[in-house]
Amino acid sequence: MTNTRDIIIRLKEVREEKGLSYSNILDLMEQNGDFVSKSTLSRLFSEGSEDMASTFKYETTLRPIAKVLLDIENIEDDDNIDTQAMKSLLKYKIQRIEELEQQIEQMKRDYALEKVADFEAMSKERAAWGRSIEFLKEQISYKDQRMDLLLQAVQDKDQRYEDLLKIILSCPCRQKAEVDHESR
Repeated sequence: MTNTRDIIIRLKEVREEKGLSYSNILDLMEQNGDFVSKSTLSRLFSEGSEDMASTFKYETTLRPIAKVLLDIENIEDDDNIDTQAMKSLLKYKIQRIEELEQQIEQMKRDYALEKVADFEAMSKERAAWGRSIEFLKEQISYKDQRMDLLLQAVQDKDQRYEDLLKIILSCPCRQKAEVDHESR
């Protein structure tokens, strides 16, 4: 049984040989802790289903049924050497698939934890930059206020200078001194 089509054909043959109904197969699968719906069984054992083999997934559909009908995962003493070897190889592959699936799940968990850690680190960094930006904004605001005060002080000084200059220029004593100075 090298491909899905051959597996389906073999499952159909074994079902007929053993005279099992869908209910019998479902009961046997339940004893193994597996489940496939009755409609899936019906589709699998329908006429020409082997030609639509790609619609059946091995792990979720074919394997549970094959475990019950073909007893593919248990090595029997009455099995010939080739069958024992194939079942051993199949058990090894199933075990390896399960190990790889566990590794994938662990990698997903690790990746999710890493993502969370990266997000937390980025959030801390973002918060630090936010505080820095707020500090710089406050400093700019403070400097703007000081520049406004300085500008106002310069304008006040200029105004006082102009007022003082007007007073000096309009002073009667100055005008008398200019007249005396011109007359000499």
